[in-house]
Amino acid sequence: MRKLKKFPYQSVLVLGLAKSGTAVAKLLNRNGIKTIVNDLKAVESDAHVQELQNLGMEIILGEHPLSLLDGIDVIIKNPGIPYENPLVRQATEQGLPVLTEIELLYYFELDSLVGITGSNGKTTTTTLIYEMYKQDRRKVEVAGNIGLVASEVAETIEDGAALVVELSSFQLLGTQCFKPSISVVLNLFEAHLDYHHTLDHYMEAKSNIFKNQSTGDFLVYNADDQLVELMVQQAETNLVPFSTNEQLDNGTYSDGIALYYKNEKIIEIEKIALVGEHNIENILAAIAVAKLEGISNEAIKSVLTTFTGVSHRLQFVDNIEGRLFYNDSKATNILATSKALQSFQQPTILLAGGLDRGNEFDDLTPYLKNVKSFVLFGETAPKLKALAEKIGLESIVTVNNMEEAVKEAFKLSEEGDVILLSPACASWDQYKTFEERGNMFVESVHKL
Repeated sequence: MRKLKKFPYQSVLVLGLAKSGTAVAKLLNRNGIKTIVNDLKAVESDAHVQELQNLGMEIILGEHPLSLLDGIDVIIKNPGIPYENPLVRQATEQGLPVLTEIELLYYFELDSLVGITGSNGKTTTTTLIYEMYKQDRRKVEVAGNIGLVASEVAETIEDGAALVVELSSFQLLGTQCFKPSISVVLNLFEAHLDYHHTLDHYMEAKSNIFKNQSTGDFLVYNADDQLVELMVQQAETNLVPFSTNEQLDNGTYSDGIALYYKNEKIIEIEKIALVGEHNIENILAAIAVAKLEGISNEAIKSVLTTFTGVSHRLQFVDNIEGRLFYNDSKATNILATSKALQSFQQPTILLAGGLDRGNEFDDLTPYLKNVKSFVLFGETAPKLKALAEKIGLESIVTVNNMEEAVKEAFKLSEEGDVILLSPACASWDQYKTFEERGNMFVESVHKL
C-alpha cells in the first residue's frame, strides 16, 4: 500500500463525508495524520460515522462550528460543498488552504497520471483511454468523477501502472500542486455557473488541470473549441491538439473518412462502433493519449471497433415495436443534449427537464429540427415548454416522473421514432444522481 510522501500538513479537517470524505479520512488516518471530520447531514448511527469513530477520529455532526478551524492546517472538502459555506469562507479569510481529495494524488508520486476534463464527454473519453491500456495489456486503473475515489485507488495502485482520472471543475478548483503527466481538455461550455458564478471562474478551475505541468508533460486539447484555445495559451507544457476540421502535423485529426495521429492513419470512421459525431472528438483525444503512452495501433483499433459507449451516455436501451429508446441521462447541460440530438436523423421524442440553474434553453433551438414531441418533467419543465411553443412545436406533454414520461413518449411515438432521454439539466430536483434518473428510465422502458 502506498504512503503519502512529503505531505506538508499535520492537522486536517475533512469537510463532508459521503464516499470521498470517508475514504480521505481513513487514508489520512492510515498515514498517521491528525484528522477531524465534520458533516452537516450525517448522524451518529450512520455506518461510516461509526467506522471512523472506531478508528479514534473526532467527528462533529449537524453543524459547522467555526471553532473547528482552531489548530487546523488545511481543509479537504467534498467537491460539492460551495465556497460560500461559512466555514469554508472563514478558512479562506484566515489563509487556510481549502483542497479536494484530488490534491492527494500529487503526494503519492504516481508513475503515470492521465487527467481528463471538459464540459462534456469526460466519462466516454476516460473509459476509452482506460480500455486502450487494458487492450494493450498495460497496468491501469481508472478513478475520479467516473465514480471511484481517486486517492483511494492511488493508495493501492501497482508500481508502473497508469492512473486515468476523470476530473470535474469542482474537484480541480480545490488543487494546488496536482499535476498529471498527461492532461486532456475536451471542450468548454457555460456550465455549473450556479457554483462558479462566472465563465471566467469556471475556466480558471478547469485550467488547474495543466497549471503545474512542465516541459516533460503533455496537454491534449480541442483545437476546434475557441474557449479551450484561449485557455491553453497559458500552458507551459507540450501541446497536442486534436481537430475534426483541419489536418494537424502535431496532433490527431479527422478528414471525414479516417482518423490520424501526426498524419499516420489509425482507423476508418466507418469501422468505429461508437455512435454520434460528437464522439469523434472524444476518440481523437483518446487516440492522442494512447499514442503518447506508446499503446499499439492494434489495441487502439480493437477498442474503437467494439466499444459502444458507457451507461447513461447515449446508451441504447431497447427496440420496442420499432421505437428505439436511448438513455442519455448524463446529459446535464444544453451542450450535451445538443450533441445527442445531432446523433439522430429520425423523428425524435425528447424527454427533458430537471434542476433549474437559472439558465434558459434557447441554445437548443438549432438542434430541434427532428424533434416531434417534448415530454417534460422537473423544475425546468415550464422553461422547456415555453421554448417548444416558441418554435411552434404542438406536441408537448408535462409529467410528474420518469415512468409517466416513458409511457407518454410511447403513446406519442410511431414506428421508426427515437425516444431519447437527454434532460439538458442536472437531476438533483427529483433524483440523487443522473445514474438514478437513467436507471429509472431504463426500468420504465423495460416495463413497457
